[in-house]
Amino acid sequence: MEEIEMIMDMATESMEKALKHTSIELGKIRAGKASVQMVDGIMVEYYGVMTPISQASSITTPDGRTIAIRPFEKKMINDLERAIINSNIGLNPANDGETIRLNIPPLTEERRREMVKRVKNEIEVARVNIRKVRQESNDEIRKLKNEGVAEDAIKIGEEKIQKLTDSFIEKAEKMLAAKEIDIMSV
Repeated sequence: MEEIEMIMDMATESMEKALKHTSIELGKIRAGKASVQMVDGIMVEYYGVMTPISQASSITTPDGRTIAIRPFEKKMINDLERAIINSNIGLNPANDGETIRLNIPPLTEERRREMVKRVKNEIEVARVNIRKVRQESNDEIRKLKNEGVAEDAIKIGEEKIQKLTDSFIEKAEKMLAAKEIDIMSV
């Protein structure tokens, strides 16, 4: 039983990682409102090293439609602006010499529907990853049969893994519902 508990713990950890990754990816999908997460994946060269934009500048959202990026060093402003343009996030930076402003245009109905499709794709990836963890965990549990673990214990372990899978898929569905409401609300 101890081995099964260890497999359960590893499965839980892997499923949590899958949901965390999905949460990060969903944060990058804009819902018409400014969010600091929208620029998370952008890298800029900072003292010869590729660095996340958040580590080379201070990023704020002064209002619901604007992201303000103030570099820690003024000489970095052009590099930051170039990195934003090259990142293809679909936003045009406005540089006033001290701060870069990204204005978030309101989304059209068609664009909102496209965003919801992207969200659904991300959730589907999460579901697939969670099911993959379930499959791997069940395979590990079945291998324990060769080590003399009782079939009843293996059956119980598989049922626990299934319950765990169901709970994580339900969490993914809740993430989908919340993000869909966020995107579709004007």
